[in-house]
Amino acid sequence: MNLFRKAFMKKKPWISIVMTTVLVCVALSGCKKNVGTPEDNAIVGDDEEALPEREGYLFGYSCVDSEEPYFQAVEKSLRVFLQKEEAELLVMDAKGDAELQSQQIQEMIGERVDAVFLTPVDGGDITEVLRSLEEAGIPVVNLDIRVKEAGMVDAYVGSDNRNAGYACGEDLIDRCPDGGKILIMENPSISSLNERITGFERSIANKGFEVLSRAQVSGDKEQAKEKMEEFLEKYPQIDAVMCASDQIALGALDAVKKSGREDLRIYSVGGSPQIKAEIAKEDSLVCGTGAQSPIKVGQEAVEACMAVLKGGEHQSEVLVETVFINRENVELYGTNGWQ
Repeated sequence: MNLFRKAFMKKKPWISIVMTTVLVCVALSGCKKNVGTPEDNAIVGDDEEALPEREGYLFGYSCVDSEEPYFQAVEKSLRVFLQKEEAELLVMDAKGDAELQSQQIQEMIGERVDAVFLTPVDGGDITEVLRSLEEAGIPVVNLDIRVKEAGMVDAYVGSDNRNAGYACGEDLIDRCPDGGKILIMENPSISSLNERITGFERSIANKGFEVLSRAQVSGDKEQAKEKMEEFLEKYPQIDAVMCASDQIALGALDAVKKSGREDLRIYSVGGSPQIKAEIAKEDSLVCGTGAQSPIKVGQEAVEACMAVLKGGEHQSEVLVETVFINRENVELYGTNGWQ
């Protein structure tokens, strides 16, 4: 199945030679343009596989979860910058399923894509399919979530997640110079989210903060809400909650609002329109977010990929700058879209 390319059958010359006892007439060969479907123009007696022709590049984007707002923004950015290269994008959603993702990438190989943008479900489980891409001579640009075998991709493009988490910690220190009791809501299985928490913990180290508990939650808002409800019942004093993503933070916020507590601060990493709209509220408990730029990530990914395909110089790792957005500067970045 090919969503983006037009298939054309090969033109086949027909030579008609008519011989009679009186006259020999040789008709010049001519090319007949095929019309209709490939079935209408079947080639008889030619065992060679008909290769589809296309103009420009075709890229594949294997996304860990297309329902996630951040990855939706990355996809839009890829499309915008690929359009400038007169290239097309074939997107396949793994829906958080590593096995499905491997199957989909094999389909991309069958479609003979020129390169693949890859955000893996599991950075370790993707090794075999990376080997298949390598054997097919298809370059790979790894986005956001790192693959375990970094040497098997041509470039990595992602946010400076450690800096994003670090900035959250710096703001917390300014608000609580004497330290305090905190909760961490994380997902260590995803490298990018793990880097955010690592940056945060480095920032607050030896600053008088006590980690009351840690919760391993997915990016699911409801799951984060349920876990936060448990924490609120267990701990009478909570000064701050550090969340590995905006969706986790929004879930935690729902639980806090339900409880009526107003004595804690919430931090996250992402910079989504939803979290910025919350930060903009004067009475919000969300103090800030380490904001990513999916628009810039998409641009850098396309530039890296084109450099690989054209044999130009490129960086093996590009970390896109993050910024800390709080109530003081949220209007500068706006709440209607990503930065």
